[in-house]
Amino acid sequence: MRSKLVRTLLAIVATLSLTLPAVSSANTIQETPSALAMTGDALVARPVLLAMTAVSTVIYVVSLPFSALGGNAGEAAEVMVVGPAKATFVRCLGCSMSGRKLEKVSEQ
Repeated sequence: MRSKLVRTLLAIVATLSLTLPAVSSANTIQETPSALAMTGDALVARPVLLAMTAVSTVIYVVSLPFSALGGNAGEAAEVMVVGPAKATFVRCLGCSMSGRKLEKVSEQ
């Protein structure tokens, strides 16, 4: 009974691990934020994200010897420094997803 449950859970995890990367691979941002969303982002979210970036960078530097010994210094840098920095600086104002908003190019 227990091995059947474990096999079923493993099958579900394997299925999700194969389908979720396909869903998350779309990087194009199609958002049109409102003026209220842009104002809230500029006055509240960006300063909080900037503080989080600074704090997580300090924590990363403190934990760097341990993550280097563990062999995951690059992964730790990606999660603790690059991720919050992208959310702070590389995101359109008022958008909820990180990434650049593509400009529309018109052909003449």
